[in-house]
Amino acid sequence: MSGRKSFLALLSASVATTAAPALAQDSDAEGATVRYGEPIVVVGEGLPETPATEAYDVTVLDREDLVATGSGRIEDALSNIAGFQQFRRSDSRSSNPSAQGVTLRALGGNASSRALILLDGVPMADPFFGYIPFSAIAPERLSSARVTRGGGSGPFGAGALAGTIELTSGGYGQLGGISGHALVNDRSETELSGTVGQKLGSGFVLVSGRWDHGKGFFTTPVDQRVPATARARYDSWSTQLRGVAPISETVELQFNGLIFDDNRTLRFDGADSSSKGQDASLRFVGRGDWAFDLLGYVQSRNFTNIVISSTRFTPVLDQRNTPSTGLGGKFELRPPVGDMHTLRLGVDYRMSDGELFEDAISAFSGAVTQRRNAGGTTTDLGFFVEDDLSLGALTLTAGARADRYAINDGFYIARNAAGTIVEENRFADRSGWQGSFRGGAVFDIGEIAQLRAAAYTGLRLPTLNELYRGFTVFPVVTLANADLENEKLEGYEAGIDLTPGEGVTLSLTAFDNRVKNAVANVTLAPNLRERQNIDAIRAKGVELAAGIDRGIVSLKGSLAYTDAKARDAGADFDGNRPAQTPKWVAGATLALTPADGWLLATTLRHVGKQFEDDLQENIMPSATTVDAYAKLPLSHGISLMLRGENLTDENIVTRNQGGSIDYGAPRTGWIGIGFDL
Repeated sequence: MSGRKSFLALLSASVATTAAPALAQDSDAEGATVRYGEPIVVVGEGLPETPATEAYDVTVLDREDLVATGSGRIEDALSNIAGFQQFRRSDSRSSNPSAQGVTLRALGGNASSRALILLDGVPMADPFFGYIPFSAIAPERLSSARVTRGGGSGPFGAGALAGTIELTSGGYGQLGGISGHALVNDRSETELSGTVGQKLGSGFVLVSGRWDHGKGFFTTPVDQRVPATARARYDSWSTQLRGVAPISETVELQFNGLIFDDNRTLRFDGADSSSKGQDASLRFVGRGDWAFDLLGYVQSRNFTNIVISSTRFTPVLDQRNTPSTGLGGKFELRPPVGDMHTLRLGVDYRMSDGELFEDAISAFSGAVTQRRNAGGTTTDLGFFVEDDLSLGALTLTAGARADRYAINDGFYIARNAAGTIVEENRFADRSGWQGSFRGGAVFDIGEIAQLRAAAYTGLRLPTLNELYRGFTVFPVVTLANADLENEKLEGYEAGIDLTPGEGVTLSLTAFDNRVKNAVANVTLAPNLRERQNIDAIRAKGVELAAGIDRGIVSLKGSLAYTDAKARDAGADFDGNRPAQTPKWVAGATLALTPADGWLLATTLRHVGKQFEDDLQENIMPSATTVDAYAKLPLSHGISLMLRGENLTDENIVTRNQGGSIDYGAPRTGWIGIGFDL
């Protein structure tokens, strides 16, 4: 613990030292330091959007959208974007962390993320599994989320197969000096969150923390419970240190440090899992004529999981240690090439290294029968270029990237209880180059309409988890596959954005996306599956978004219809909808701000029928839920907070394996105090 404190102290001192030249300067009301007659404005974000953004299907969630949810979870807020999908319908309190993969546009099928999620420019996917540690991402720390559905070929584009979700942390003006909340629900579960901020001249430092703790609810239906059935207990905390400081009139330094620990119990006593991590990143952003973004990061993650027999209710597998490391960075340069062009040049790198240690256990004797160790390394080095050309009402954009990928040092070793090797596999190294592109056009029709069209390709490497780690969700065993190939996306879309009146927006997008060599969990026998590359997953559909913002009333809604099919000639599942993939997803949020500091919101959400498996034998029915949020000012920065989840108490089926059912969160009410001092 002393080492961690010393590390954080050193980082704080570093940020403070960097900001020191500004400490002696005078500040205006907004905190901008005046030096030689020119203000230094600390933004705390990356470079601004380019004209290319408007060519794609982009939705931006502001801070109000992110915090005004019934659950207080970031994945709940992102679910307001029709087309956003986790592998399962459960949130990060009642699912296994390794199932928290994210995709967009119904390109699902397994638990790894096909969408790229960035927090202040850093990829958040776990280096070994590819899941997103949602419990570590507190929505109250964020200022916005920008969701781009469809492929991309900019920075870290090798992970943006189905789209990109860019999360941006809030600055001092939104979070400092002291803010937070404390809530309790009707099951006596608690949620505590707080931020302390300090200005450093024209820079700032923010320290934030969040702790979620609860006994959870029974995911198992009453008629399927046994004495060993347990509530979905959870206990998670995260701490973030963020510092931003100017180092010149046009260049600022940003530091992020994130530490988190998440512990859960699912379905049976003893079925415990944990996910923990320590992340750090350093970023230099230049906003002069030669704008640039230089980022470096390191991630240390770990995962554990105990599998309990569904018949004898004793441990049968102890995934006791899964250490992994993520290392990477990017450099993007925007040279001055004239008012008509916005040129981006850059390079990015990501390395994922990890291994698993697990013990197979006899359900009868409790003795270890086999000890397994597997792992490897994947790397991706990408070079990208993109240019936007503005020709009056018409904007053209085109970009390309070349990725040098490698899958190295893969192995699997199994030993018996005495330590003797019973199986050993060393897998051949693989590497190669793969190109991808994106391009589009935007045409403004006065102030009322905008036409857009785009086409793109994309790349995703299989994760270490998919390559080397099998798993069991009793009674089904899913095998790993070290021969998995890269997934490749080909897609195009066209849309129209309308502004028919003040505060009124409408958007319609039609798309056709195909993932070749899609990784899916393919059924081999009634209780046996294997990860395999299938020919393709093709998703065609439409996305509709609408918004009204008039005075104290705001209404935002979205709807997605996707006709998705898994294709593999001769396979039993050929032509079926991919597992875990609904045809219809829709949602709408009505918000009222009757006075300063007030916020009342209610959200209606519908998710269509899904299938648990590739053969469409196990159905998860559609679910419609209603959530609510209220913030009512009391006095002197103190507010009363009320939240409601699933107010109609809908039975949300999150798993159906041959009639063995899991449910999502039941009706839950929260009450507490918020403060902003």
